[in-house]
Amino acid sequence: MVADALWSIGELAEHAGVTVKTVRFYSDRGLLPEAGRSGGGHRRYGPEAIDRLRLIRSLRTLDLPVPEVSRVLDGEDALEDVIAGQLREVGSQLAALRWREAALQLLQGCTAEERAERLRLIGAVTTPPSTAALARFWRRWLPPRLPSGLVSAIVEQAVPQPPPDPTPAQVLAFARLHAFTTGACLGGAHCQPAAHRPEQGYRPAVLYAGLNEAVALASVELVARRAPHQGEALDRFVAAHADACGARDTPAFRRALSGRLAADPYIDQYWQLTAELISPPDGPPVPTIGAADTWLRTALDAGTD
Repeated sequence: MVADALWSIGELAEHAGVTVKTVRFYSDRGLLPEAGRSGGGHRRYGPEAIDRLRLIRSLRTLDLPVPEVSRVLDGEDALEDVIAGQLREVGSQLAALRWREAALQLLQGCTAEERAERLRLIGAVTTPPSTAALARFWRRWLPPRLPSGLVSAIVEQAVPQPPPDPTPAQVLAFARLHAFTTGACLGGAHCQPAAHRPEQGYRPAVLYAGLNEAVALASVELVARRAPHQGEALDRFVAAHADACGARDTPAFRRALSGRLAADPYIDQYWQLTAELISPPDGPPVPTIGAADTWLRTALDAGTD
């Protein structure tokens, strides 16, 4: 290309409909390569720079950072991948805005005392909310030496995912759930069920494997809205406890189990708040592990009365 066919930075800016400052900014960052220099050392660009400059501006209109624009232009990243990443980021920002909106609505129309408590609870939660504290709680709550795969499965089931478009009540439920799981005592041995304590003779891995099956069966009963009753779900629940401590499922064992479970500390508040968080505002409650456990305990108590 001859020198007369090259444009100065001002000519390129005029042809592209941008400012000289814009051209210089992208040129300085390596996004707009020069085609040459004048005898006085001034930058010169070819006509093809217009298309590249327009593409740069289009990508920047989508709020792509300059490094990502550079990778797209150099062919290092597929444009589809960059767009997918931006969509994820925008989705996260929208979720944060929805939670902020619901949190602000939560603070409207309440008493000064309620507002002070809600501000304290909301202030401890990130936006958008993270479930990391809930997962840590369960890893502390579960008995030690459980197989890692079993722990992961339990944590996945027990930790609720916050709704992307929450109501103010759901924001409050999550904030209270966060406060509950970060409170004192909940990870201490004296605050846990007897089955979690090694001196009780339980085999936790056997217990929790069986309880998973019992909870799944009880969840079917809950969805069907059947009252607690004798049957397969309760039998599997009792068998899980019996197998875990090397006992047989007898009437005497069921009576003893009913009494022992009644004496255990029970995290019913966790499950109540979880149900408030994940259930649709205008629909029936979504069954939780806690609701299934309550169903099973009620069926056991009714059978031993």
